[in-house]
Amino acid sequence: MLKKLVLMDHDGAIDDFLAASLLMTMESVEPLGIVVTPADCYIQSALSVTRKILDLMGRTDIPVAESCVRGLNPFPPEYRRDCIIVDRFPLLNERDEIRTPLVRSSGSDFMVQVLQNAPEPVTLMITGPLTTLAAALERVPDIESKVERLVWMGGALKVPGNVEKAFAPEHDGSAEWNAYWDPPAVHRVWQTGFPIVLCPLDATNGVPVTCDWIRRLAKQRRYPLSDFAGLCYSLALPQEYYCWDVVATAFLERPEFYQLRQWETKVAIAGKAQGSIKIEPGGRPIQAMERVDCDRLYDYLLQQWAR
Repeated sequence: MLKKLVLMDHDGAIDDFLAASLLMTMESVEPLGIVVTPADCYIQSALSVTRKILDLMGRTDIPVAESCVRGLNPFPPEYRRDCIIVDRFPLLNERDEIRTPLVRSSGSDFMVQVLQNAPEPVTLMITGPLTTLAAALERVPDIESKVERLVWMGGALKVPGNVEKAFAPEHDGSAEWNAYWDPPAVHRVWQTGFPIVLCPLDATNGVPVTCDWIRRLAKQRRYPLSDFAGLCYSLALPQEYYCWDVVATAFLERPEFYQLRQWETKVAIAGKAQGSIKIEPGGRPIQAMERVDCDRLYDYLLQQWAR
């Protein structure tokens, strides 16, 4: 079976770590590396967790790169600190040293290198803001032809966003955080010609983190990945939390779980709605996940994390 070449870019939140672990279990995927963008995290802890996960899974062949980009609208510290807690999980600290390599190149340089050197076009699996990709495109526009497609967890099309007034008092609440972090970066990526598959809040709102879901993970906590996922989701439970990035990543191997619809869209890059992605005739065509079969997805995750 010919495996899909995938480069991941995540931004260091709880669901990003779980998405990265899920990606590493996929038999149909050949991961080329992981970029960590300093958005919903503190970067050194997020890099540490990412590398420790790869160590735990025996995937020390996967290089990790630190992105140095910055967004216009920072995530709240209350969101970003989760990675510091996860980095202290005993499960991730049984070894004295981290073996997974941290490359010397910046995240955007690493992305350019991976795309240029790949033998065929690469799927970009991005579960954080699009800033690192936008920076790579600005540096070397020709890499656009090396992108097979972008699968991105971001946006809110027909549902409210999750940018709260408490953290963004001048915003109208229509945007999703990954897009709001750097609206011009989304706009830059929207100027490309490669296919975009969007995983918006419209789809992820149907896959919540619940006590029952954590209980199902707990029943197979003898497996390190299930134990790790249960710990992560337990940490998130006091919040209203959804399986955002895991929903997006599972699409790579199980597209049959999803109902897609094509839309023409436009990105608001300024003003009270900045970061919102609006359905607008004549705009940039994308495919968006509208629904996901929640029961089948949960079963799939249990299966993949039973290791």
